[in-house]
Amino acid sequence: MISIHPQYIKDTSGNSLVVLPEQEFDTLMEKIEELNDIKLYDKAKKEDSGERISFADYLKKRKQKNG
Repeated sequence: MISIHPQYIKDTSGNSLVVLPEQEFDTLMEKIEELNDIKLYDKAKKEDSGERISFADYLKKRKQKNG
């Protein structure tokens, strides 16, 4: 579990801001990136047809495509 210590600040217009220590902010950003990676992995796994080609074949097709 991540422990965060936010500070809430209101400006003169009544807008609220949240301030976090830099290390806590960095930790939250890393967790968000990790969750996004998991989401992308799950999407790719779901869309996987099971078809595979060798890297050499991929390079040949790419070379043919790009002329």
